[in-house]
Amino acid sequence: MRKISLEQRIIESVVELLRISETRLPIDIIESLKKAYNEETETLAKTQLKAILDNIKYASEKNIPICQDTGLITFYVKLGDEFPIRSKLNSLLIEAVKRATEEVPLRPNAVNPWTGKNSGDNTGEYIPYIHYELVPGDSLEISVMPKGGGSSYVAKLYSIPPAEKVKGLKKAVINAVYDAGPKPCPPIIVGVGVGGTEDLAMILAKKALLRPINIRNEDENIAKLEEELLGLLNSLEIGAMGFGGKTTVLGVNIEWAHRHPATFLVGIAIGCWAMRRGTLIIHKDGSAEIISHGVKI
Repeated sequence: MRKISLEQRIIESVVELLRISETRLPIDIIESLKKAYNEETETLAKTQLKAILDNIKYASEKNIPICQDTGLITFYVKLGDEFPIRSKLNSLLIEAVKRATEEVPLRPNAVNPWTGKNSGDNTGEYIPYIHYELVPGDSLEISVMPKGGGSSYVAKLYSIPPAEKVKGLKKAVINAVYDAGPKPCPPIIVGVGVGGTEDLAMILAKKALLRPINIRNEDENIAKLEEELLGLLNSLEIGAMGFGGKTTVLGVNIEWAHRHPATFLVGIAIGCWAMRRGTLIIHKDGSAEIISHGVKI
């Protein structure tokens, strides 16, 4: 590893994180898609799943983005108490996004909502959006989610009567996936945020998409609910790219917060089959690893 400043190391590492996240899907998603393909009996759906798997393989081999929509970028940062760089992290992450836009390359997706003007480099007002969590230790953990517009288009926030509780939650999730139909490029991953305030419910729903779909919620009852919802949603038979079949949803992840007695908020964030995410750890000595993909950089 050549001698460079820690700041430059962060920028270069995040550029690589974005490159890998855009060109390689996490193994849990790939394995779930393979399982869906092997179990599918509907001809059109099976053809679509085969095309998806071929696309994933080609993108990885050629080191090119999996999808032409390379997403709007969100970072989830866990900042160790003793990590030496703090207030400059925002500017470093923004610079990394600008560089990745040119080097990967990424499609410019940051558009001014009032003028319609594209910034051209995937940065802008509040974009990339950065969530911070302060944690013990001397390392920096950065997770990225470059989320496409088709899946974000069908996000939902429901305020259900508190008396309905889990019954109302199930209805909300089923309605959201049914209404989404083929728009988010199924098979999809469903993130559900329960409780909190209206903004927190959606934050939790999207954050739930960071969890691998083969890892259930730590709470046994919530884990059972995740499995139940997975079965109910697949019974809709929307199927791969809307062509019917056994697999509409690859996974359901739920995160939650305590709620106000008068509210029961349910946020629903949907990820398309190309559920791109990646996690990087940088130590204060500059050593780094993309732990989501097992890559040392």
